[in-house]
Amino acid sequence: MRLSIGWWVYKINVTGWVVAYEIKKWPFLPDRVPPNPLQINKQMKLIRFGTIGHEQPGLQLADGRRIDVRDFGEDYNENFFANDGLLRLQHWLSVHQSACPEVPPGSRLGSCIARPSKIICIGLNYAKHAQESGMAIPTEPILFFKSTTALCGPDDPVIIPKGSEKTDWEVELAFVIGKQASYVSLENAWDYVAGYTLHNDYSERAFQLERGGQWVKGKSCDTFAPLGPFMATKDEIGDPHNLRLWLHVNGEKMQDSNTSDLIFDIPTLVSYVSQFMTLLPGDVVSTGTPFGVGLGLKPARYLKVGDVVELGIDGLGSSRQEAVAYSNDRES
Repeated sequence: MRLSIGWWVYKINVTGWVVAYEIKKWPFLPDRVPPNPLQINKQMKLIRFGTIGHEQPGLQLADGRRIDVRDFGEDYNENFFANDGLLRLQHWLSVHQSACPEVPPGSRLGSCIARPSKIICIGLNYAKHAQESGMAIPTEPILFFKSTTALCGPDDPVIIPKGSEKTDWEVELAFVIGKQASYVSLENAWDYVAGYTLHNDYSERAFQLERGGQWVKGKSCDTFAPLGPFMATKDEIGDPHNLRLWLHVNGEKMQDSNTSDLIFDIPTLVSYVSQFMTLLPGDVVSTGTPFGVGLGLKPARYLKVGDVVELGIDGLGSSRQEAVAYSNDRES
């Protein structure tokens, strides 16, 4: 409750500034009184939709409908999160939501946030996954990067990389940073989280483990970071440390666990990572995968063309990727 109360106080204080700003921006509504901040719905599911490279911002409503909010004028990027975009969007919706068009049925979903400055992943953050990988349970979080060019939509095909024989799956809970973070204390860590999303941390195990160097080589291939279908704000998720997460391959259950099994929880990760680098608004931190990856099976099993991967997390929806072959058309 203490953190919740602190969050409400923060929202009310910031709202006082935003309301004054919005009054100046609404000359065509001189008699309209901006809404009371306590009456604004603070729960939102952010989506982005449209063709690759031309995604527009939208929202998924509680009844499952999706609306187009491009008239708000901003994408869900670093600038949006850095300048209280969630709060400003909430105010904008309180006036304009009824005029927002619905997203056409069948529209492609892109990554739920625009390309961030970095995607940071946590390795071996579930004890059983460390064991199946033949590695020691870490005493400190293991950090590695995933190239931001790996980012894609939640239902986009996963491209098996050129020369790959060991493309693997990893369902993960990811969180999005809401404001710049550097040397954050553990007790203040929650204040830096904007929301949560579903992530499949695809991995090419030979590139990752057999080619020398760091794991990033096996984590960064194109389409290896499908994110979404949406980013849920913190108020949408009661306890991010008690969420079932699961993954199926061709209908067969491969992973089925709960975020309660995380070795290092979200506040620990925010604080820990911020000791080594500045986290920028919109950055993605992926918290690790549970037991059940292809690497850990006896014998090991990896994706082949035509395989279908489906995954989900309680409260964060589901996604689906079909494995396709690399095409030389992608070479430049």
